[in-house]
Amino acid sequence: ELTFISPAADGHLPSIDALYVGGGFPEEHLRALSSNAGLRDDLKKHIADGLPVWAECGGLMYLSRGVRCGGETYPMVGALPITVEQMQRPQGHGYVSALVDTANPFLAERTSLGGHEFHYSRILDGAGLRSVFDIRRGTGSLPGRDGLVVGNVLASYIHVHARGTPEWAVGVTERARQWKSTKTRTRARFDL
Repeated sequence: ELTFISPAADGHLPSIDALYVGGGFPEEHLRALSSNAGLRDDLKKHIADGLPVWAECGGLMYLSRGVRCGGETYPMVGALPITVEQMQRPQGHGYVSALVDTANPFLAERTSLGGHEFHYSRILDGAGLRSVFDIRRGTGSLPGRDGLVVGNVLASYIHVHARGTPEWAVGVTERARQWKSTKTRTRARFDL
């Protein structure tokens, strides 16, 4: 069952088993996103508890500590230990091909990913981050890399082509089932 969430308008995270944070233009809504501390804090807590999250491009930006734009830094969720800077020119644009080369919550190693990227932002402080995609074509979020993983979060600048990489949807739904099962077992223990 799909539940739609507005990061600008919803005050709290509804009961969900996984979150897909797609692309978009968060730089156009930075004031609204940063002023919605209720949802940002709620989401950060759920992510720290293990909520599975797949984030693409604008989703990566939203999950960062903050987005720097026009000389000001706007606080975001803080689930990823990065700051993102909005630039005047594209930082990545075009088709992307990548290979999953490291264990992660959603995709098997050696999975090929296809998609595209179109972003004017860049990561300012990505040294030491765990990334799981080897970029074969495209820019990514780090030199030759993308797919930042922190806990059960996988965030990248790649907009995955769903029909070209059906494994991502299977991986997200399977991780959601596991998360839901864990939550149910925890509730059952407390209900006894």
